Amino acid sequence: MRADEALRAAAARLSAAGIEGAARDARLLLAGAMGIAPDRLILAMAEDVAPEALSRLDAFLAARERRQPVSQILGMRLFWGRAFRVTPDVLDPRPETETLISEALSEPFSRVLDLGTGSGCILLTLLSERPQATGLGVDLSPAALAVAGANRTTLGLEARAVLLQGDWFAPVSGRFDLIVSNPPYIAVDEMPALAPEVRDWEPQMALTPGGDGLDAYRAIARGAPLHLAPGGRIIVEIGPAQGAAVSALFGEAGLRDVRIGRDMDGRDRIVTSRAA
Repeated sequence: MRADEALRAAAARLSAAGIEGAARDARLLLAGAMGIAPDRLILAMAEDVAPEALSRLDAFLAARERRQPVSQILGMRLFWGRAFRVTPDVLDPRPETETLISEALSEPFSRVLDLGTGSGCILLTLLSERPQATGLGVDLSPAALAVAGANRTTLGLEARAVLLQGDWFAPVSGRFDLIVSNPPYIAVDEMPALAPEVRDWEPQMALTPGGDGLDAYRAIARGAPLHLAPGGRIIVEIGPAQGAAVSALFGEAGLRDVRIGRDMDGRDRIVTSRAA
């Protein structure tokens, strides 16, 4: 079977399964099965697909029909122009989180703390963009830290990124001029409405803290003043309806210059503030 035929069949199969963006996903999965970059697939349309690649594609499509995210099927996701390893033990790095990256890079920093580091995409991106900086990533999940460690090795950041297991600030000592976090923030009553790709395949502890979805921000607000250098910044990702509540928590903790930032779709996406 030629690649163009395989692509049409794959897209039709995913569309029949009710997958949104079936054509896009089919291209990514076919490229992955053939072992080529997605942007090179167009050049291979007239080529025959090897039997082993067709077998891989069939397995990939079956997984996608079960609503497993493409990033988990392929084991990687691009974020800020770099490939990050992704497994079911970590959140899928999402484009909206690049709003946090952009804000963090808007000012200098030399020591950064990433709370709930997951795949390490935030911490490792920031260190890759600022070669003189060092950082610490903390996560409660040993499995997530293993993924972050693999990404750290791939990016050659072992000497500048430390990874520690623990709950928020529990394993942290010292002060930082930048603290970042994309914590679990989905309220428990919002979980059933999530897309199956998120609700059924991503780690629950990284999605929701239970209750009203604000417990992680309460913990971060309590600890941030003790671990920020004077004038240091803190930037957290939020749900689109949480800006006022998180801003209030940061203000009550004694942080100043609290403001809400929007993502490319115009939705509230981050809260930033500074130590006194």
